[in-house]
Amino acid sequence: QVQLVESGGGLVQAGGSLRLSCAAAGRAFSNYVMGWFRQAPGKEREFVATINWSGSTTDYADSVKGRFTISRDNAKNTVYLQMNSLKPEDTAVYYCAANPTGWTTTYTGSYDYWGQGTQVTVSS
Repeated sequence: QVQLVESGGGLVQAGGSLRLSCAAAGRAFSNYVMGWFRQAPGKEREFVATINWSGSTTDYADSVKGRFTISRDNAKNTVYLQMNSLKPEDTAVYYCAANPTGWTTTYTGSYDYWGQGTQVTVSS
């Protein structure tokens, strides 16, 4: 089992940047594909980014490509989401998640472990 704790959210103006962190505790962090998802009020949770165990493979939602970067540090059991050029439509609760299948995927159901989320608010 893996316990995940997100941090780094906050209020930022449009065009600004934030870096989210997700610290993992429990079973070997490097065994898991990691992902970031987000959920805005009244909307379903949606995929943002994913990264494989080594960091060699990443995938992004079209809405964040070129603006967001996912990375991981297996020595620190942490995954990051660098968010640049933020837009008001990026406002949401951001969740990190762990996927034990070994395959990067956008499918929410493949991720077994979830953090509690961190709020990101982008003002116009």
